[in-house]
This record gives sequence, C-alpha cells and structure tokens, in this order.
Amino acid sequence: MAAGERSWEEIRKDFPVLDQEVNGRKLIYFDNAATSQKPLSVIEAMTCYYEHDNANVHRGLHELSNRATAGYEGARARLAAYIGAQEEEIIFTRGTTESINLVARAWGEEYLKAGDVVLLTEMEHHSNIVPWQMLAQRRGVKLRFIPITPEGTLDLTNLDQLLEGVKLFSFVHISNSLGTINPAAELVRRAKAAGATVLVDAAQSAGHLPLDVKELGCDFLALSGHKMCGPTGIGLLYGRREILDAMPPFHGGGEMISTVTFEGSQYKPSPYRFEAGTPAIAEAIGLAAAAEYIDGIGRARIWEHDQLLAREGLAVLSQIPGIRILGPLDHRAGLVAFTLQSAHAHDVVSMADQEGLALRGGHHCTQPLLRKLGVPASSRASFAFYNTIEEIHRMGEILKKVQAFFA
Repeated sequence: MAAGERSWEEIRKDFPVLDQEVNGRKLIYFDNAATSQKPLSVIEAMTCYYEHDNANVHRGLHELSNRATAGYEGARARLAAYIGAQEEEIIFTRGTTESINLVARAWGEEYLKAGDVVLLTEMEHHSNIVPWQMLAQRRGVKLRFIPITPEGTLDLTNLDQLLEGVKLFSFVHISNSLGTINPAAELVRRAKAAGATVLVDAAQSAGHLPLDVKELGCDFLALSGHKMCGPTGIGLLYGRREILDAMPPFHGGGEMISTVTFEGSQYKPSPYRFEAGTPAIAEAIGLAAAAEYIDGIGRARIWEHDQLLAREGLAVLSQIPGIRILGPLDHRAGLVAFTLQSAHAHDVVSMADQEGLALRGGHHCTQPLLRKLGVPASSRASFAFYNTIEEIHRMGEILKKVQAFFA
C-alpha cells in the first residue's frame, strides 16, 4: 500500500450495507457481478440533490432548476472523463441493456439492411443477443457468432473469416458467466480493419479496470451504473460524435426536440436527441459520485486487488471435491462460476445463504453459453474491492459443508 492510501479495511467501512448479519452470520456479499454495493458518498450525493436541488433540468430558469441542471450536466462531464470521451458523446440510459437496444434501434434500423451481418460471440449476455435477434426479425440481418474454446476463451483462429462482410461487431469485454477477459483493443482493431462498426459491452469491466474509449478505438461502449457502485436505473452509451449526430432518435417526446409543428419536428443534436423526457437526475449525479469514488481509490489498484481475489477464489474452490470451475484458470476477472456434483445451483446458493453467504445461481442471462458448455445452471461468486481474502476462505468452508451434504 502506497503512502497516503487508505487500507481495504478502511474502504470497506464506506459501505454501510456490509455491516450486518444474515441468518445470524456476518454477511459475505459475493454477488457483485449482479449488482455492486454503494458507498456513503454515492448515497449522500443523491440525498443532497433531493434535499437541496430537486427540480427538473434544462429550461427551468429558476435557481433550483439551474442547480439541478448543473448537477446533471456535471455528471455527464465527469463520466465522459471517466472513459476518455467528450461530453457530447455520453448518452444517459437506464443501463447496458437499454444502451445496446438504443444502438440496435437507432443505428441498426438506419444503417443495416436485409443480409447484412452482425457479429457476436458465444459468451454474450442476453442483452447483447436478444436486441440483435429482434433486429434480425425486423430487418432480415444475419447473426454470426465467434465460438468459444473448451477453456472458455474466444476461439479467434478464424476471426478474419468471421469478420468478412460484417457491418457491426458487438462483444462483451468481461464475461459475466466465465470471468473471461476478452482482448478488447485487439478485437476492435481487427474489426475496424475489416470495415465493421464496433460496440463494446463494458458492464463487467467499467468499475474494475481503466477504460479509455479513444485508446480502445470503439464506436460505441455501454455500461451500467449499478455494477460500478452507482445507483440502479442509470447507465450510459458512449458513441463517437460523428456517428451519434447521424443517428435518428430512439424515443420521441419532450427535451429531445428543438421545434415541433403539427407537420413535423426538428431534433436537438446529440446527446439530447436521445434523452426524451425527464431524465434520471439523481441517479446520474449518483453515478458521477461513484466514478469519483472509484477513481479516488484508483482503478489500477482496484484491478490488482480483483486479481488477488480471483486467484484466491480459484485456489479455494479448486480444493472442494466434485466442483467444476467454468472459464479459464488464469487471466480472468474477479468472478468464478462453478457447478457442484449432485447439487443444483439453486440449492447451493440457498444453503450458502443460510450461512450468510450471498452467491448467485442460475443461467446468469447466458442460456446459449451454458447450453454450449452442457451446464443447465451454475453458482457464481463475484468479488469487489471491498471483499477480503478472509471472506473467500469462509466461502470455502461453507461450500465444503454444502458438498458434504450432497455427497
């Protein structure tokens, strides 16, 4: 720990929800890939807005509205800096799912036609499959998938052939089911060389490691606030300015127009043309506070700690008889999905909960992936920087009890 840095123990105290017991046991929260916990600074930022500045943004011309607008647009600027973008390239959405749907609807409807190819991977979350399937039904586009290896990494052997004729390549940065870290910069570079537009799903990476959209070179990037210590119901879509300015709106209504007549409407420039209606003001402010909090710790430091937890989690789980770990055994993010012989994932998670351990069980919104792996469901432990090595060891003890019960 460098001089002046707060210890992980001190940082953990910023999260009030962690200081509780569940079923008479100290809570161990290992469901961070589903949603992260929120530090006091995020909670206080949203409370401060509601206590002092609550008003609708833009065009208010009174003090509270001006302060609310400053907070909302300040949040946009803070999040643009967080990913190395310009303010005009940040669209507030409800999260990654809506961001991808926005691209599919606005960009896809405008620029894709029957027979055009959208390239995905076999490890995608449903939110990066279903919108493209819906577009395929509407427009007749074709979907193509990069296969995975038995180890749970992308098989890039035939990537150049798979990229032939592709108009859009949309892929996940970190798999929420496997923990696989995809080589985002390489994938973007090769796709752009083949003439494809590229979207990166950064839902699982945005709160854990440094991200810079200019360095990545992607055209779009989607993320969710609640997975990076921010509130629910807020996320963003980054889009290159020239692409956004050429895209039609996704939703129609107030705020996204410059003029409206009975005959037609003129739309505002990006990002406002994509933010119809009253936005999630407090949530945007809370998300900016989360970005500030994460950068206050340092994403490189967070990623280093994530890697430590991932290695320890793999080591502990590997010692349990009858366990199968999904995904690569090295170079992975801080989440580990597994199956336990003779036990359904839901039973594993339910029994763990009785010991105060919060895991997640099911298909994790990756049914095609688990079907490819021959697994109906898995249990998943996903770590955050406020988790500890001691908690991982306690997880091992709990899962050994579960294993013994089903043996």
